[in-house]
This record gives sequence, structure tokens and C-alpha cells, in this order.
Amino acid sequence: MKNINQLIKNAFGEKSVLSKGELVSFLVKYYPDWAEQTVNWNIHKLKEEGAIHHVSRGKYSLEPVNGFEPAISNSLKRLHDRIKKEFPYVEFCVWDSRWFNEFMIHQLFRYQLVAEVEKDVLESVFSSITDFSKKAFLNPDATMYERYVSNFDEAIIVKPLVSEAPISKQNGYRIAPLEKLLVDVLIDKNLFAAQQGEVENIYRAANEKYSINKQKMRRYASRRNQQEEVEKYLVKTSAI
Repeated sequence: MKNINQLIKNAFGEKSVLSKGELVSFLVKYYPDWAEQTVNWNIHKLKEEGAIHHVSRGKYSLEPVNGFEPAISNSLKRLHDRIKKEFPYVEFCVWDSRWFNEFMIHQLFRYQLVAEVEKDVLESVFSSITDFSKKAFLNPDATMYERYVSNFDEAIIVKPLVSEAPISKQNGYRIAPLEKLLVDVLIDKNLFAAQQGEVENIYRAANEKYSINKQKMRRYASRRNQQEEVEKYLVKTSAI
């Protein structure tokens, strides 16, 4: 693939966007013996390795495009800043369940602000958060979600952070990247109960709108022992 990557850069380096037709014609020119299935497989591998990036259906760029940069609400900022101030050396990230609305047909009107923190300080962080919010819940189970969390328009969930989970920084805020959320939505069915009926829609819309690092997803899925499930949705919803 390294040789193909360099050939593509040499041929299309000046173009901001190239079509699938241009890419197919180029590959067939250099590899005339390739069948259509082989061409499509190599385009898929080029995306996986970050040599090309999906812009829209049938359109690619050689540079990363359309990175996921969700809106960080004031409530989420306050939650983040509280943890950062009180626990400056703790590994953590925050995210907002309303980030999924852009990928879903049925919109959410009740939200959770989620703080994922190292297991050793979970209780301490939760105690600190309850000092300024009584709508906070510590790693709730299905019963607690149904009886209590669902009663609030905006609740705070504090849960353990999986070791080596990917974390992104956006304007100084430590947030869960889209790759992490796409893996977690398949696993944490209590937290993502509202999304369970739309997992395929979420994966497909995310793939169409943003440049997603599939290798990062696979590494994290491996940490959570969910490689097969994640791979199934990637194959089903990834546009070539």
C-alpha cells in the first residue's frame, strides 16, 4: 500500500477533492489486472490507513477533513473545569449525550452530561460534583436509570474511564472523541438506551459526515472486547 499511497500523492497532490471515478481510473491504469472487488478493497484500505479521507459519497481528499468538533455547552464546561481544578492529575474526559442528535432520526430531549474518570478516584470525583449538583449519579444501573435519571432533563453521570481509552482535546477541554462514542454506544446499553434503536443510523451518518479513524476505533474496541461487533457495523455502514 505504501507504493500506492505515493503514486496517489504524486498524481493528485494539487487537488483538494477527487472523485471515486478518478481514483478507480487511476488504480486500473497502474494495476490493469485488478478486478472491481480488488479495486474497492484497496480504496477501503487507503481510507483505513489515512491515505485518503472521505468527504461525501464518492468524494475523497488527501488531507483530513470534517473532524468531529461538537458543541460544548456551558454546563459541560463547568463540569469539566470542576474536575480539572479539584483533580488536576486525574485522567478523565467529558461528553454530552445530545451530541448524538445530529446522527439520529428521533431527537433526544433529555440529556446526560457524562464524566468518565479513573476508577481509583471515582467516589471522590462524584462527591465533589454532588457539592454543586444534586442531579449527579454514580455509575447507575438500569433500574436507577429508569427510576431516577430519566426524570431529569439534564442529569450528570459519573462513570469509570476504561484504561487507554482515546481522549481528544477541543479548545482545552478533554472530551470523548467520536471513535470512542461509536464503540461505547454498542456496549453501554444502559447509558445509551435512547440510541439503541438507531445504532446503524448513527454509524452510517457519522461515516458520511466525518473523517473517522477506524484503527483508533478498533484498538479501543479491543480494549473493551468488542472487536467483532464494532467490525460488523463498520463493514455494514462504511461508504467506499
